[in-house]
Amino acid sequence: MAKQTKITKSARGQDCTLLLGRCSSNETVVLCHIGKDRGMGYKCSDHFAVYGCGNCHKIIDGQAKSEFTQGELAEIKLIALERTQQKLIDKGLLNVV
Repeated sequence: MAKQTKITKSARGQDCTLLLGRCSSNETVVLCHIGKDRGMGYKCSDHFAVYGCGNCHKIIDGQAKSEFTQGELAEIKLIALERTQQKLIDKGLLNVV
């Protein structure tokens, strides 16, 4: 089982920050790691992650088909990262100096 950090736990019950309007439910939201330094059994830092519901997580991980190009998905991830990091800053879980 993956290590549960405060940031990982903070995703529970949150709104998805990814593909707004395609979301399954905030009950399925988890912290989705989007950094390049990731792979099977290895995740990048929680600082490079977004709040994502089950449906959106599958799309950005390539487990579900979508009409989005790789470039569009990259832009969607960047916007979601901005939204998620602002939430983390507001909760005091990510400090900017």
